[in-house]
Amino acid sequence: MNDAIDFDRYDRIRPIRWTGQALELLDQRKLPFAVEYVSCADSDAVAAAIHALTVRGAPAIGIAAAWGAVLAARAVEAADGAQALAAIEPALQRLNAARPTAVNLAWALARMRRTLAGAGADWREALEREAQAIAEQDLAANRRMGALGAALIEPGRGVLTHCNTGSLATAGFGTALGVIRAGVAQGRIERVFAGETRPWLQGARLTVWELEQDGIAPTLIADSAAAHLMKSGQVGWVIVGADRICANGDTANKIGTYQLAIAARHHGVKFMVVAPSSTVDMDTASGDLIEIEERDPGELFAVGGARTAAERVGAWNPVFDVTPHELIDAIVTERGVIERPDAAAMREAFSAG
Repeated sequence: MNDAIDFDRYDRIRPIRWTGQALELLDQRKLPFAVEYVSCADSDAVAAAIHALTVRGAPAIGIAAAWGAVLAARAVEAADGAQALAAIEPALQRLNAARPTAVNLAWALARMRRTLAGAGADWREALEREAQAIAEQDLAANRRMGALGAALIEPGRGVLTHCNTGSLATAGFGTALGVIRAGVAQGRIERVFAGETRPWLQGARLTVWELEQDGIAPTLIADSAAAHLMKSGQVGWVIVGADRICANGDTANKIGTYQLAIAARHHGVKFMVVAPSSTVDMDTASGDLIEIEERDPGELFAVGGARTAAERVGAWNPVFDVTPHELIDAIVTERGVIERPDAAAMREAFSAG
């Protein structure tokens, strides 16, 4: 087994590109059949892209919003950062409202606000530097999390992942998918299973496509096959990301994660949550307090534009669910690994800010 990780081989995709004049977002709605970038020339275009899932994944949403703040400032004339902040605050609020559950969005915008509030005449340059720093720090964090998480996996294991948590959802390398990339590179992971992730099929459209770019051959399964897969003994870990981690270790993630955690505990399969510390929300005591975003019920009525449900049918379409901390074996952030997370362990790891 080789513990070295060839990041160049396993980190080829960049979903967010800053040109100096506009923000280019890889349109994830069109993958895997078309690789196209959407150019956003103002902050409202960025907000619309976040809401429409052109860009998705909690860290990527935060990075995109940071660049959206830079774009919002383009039309502002101000003597210092405090004046500029007052002028762009409505745009920042529109960005913040685009996706309410992912804490990284509000976290990134809070960083941009603090930067502006303390900036002088060079506030434009300071704002752009902060957006770049958010992206670079996310990439560094992902690579560290990959190594930390992979070290928990016994050699020869199969793993199951849900939704998309790779380069497409981050600045690069990925969170849960970064652990999987690192585990494959080190020879710890022998087989990767990906759930399709209805209704937007992020696993089928995005995760397996990403893995193929790296020369990793994934096995796609229907979401409803996950418990049977665990029973077969082919996986030792479920590895997922998070859009919010609460003060007690409860985590919000893509809908379907909670049932995977329940099935994993029943079958003796370990459950790992991988997310940067920017996803940790110590101000939210538990998952019961998280606002769960709901999207258009019509997303459930069709696949690829072809209707699959009868007319005049109702639907309920929550985007996220909450996994209680009791079902989580390890939370991995760039700060370290929290095994068997609870409120005390979270305080010890994150109370210092």
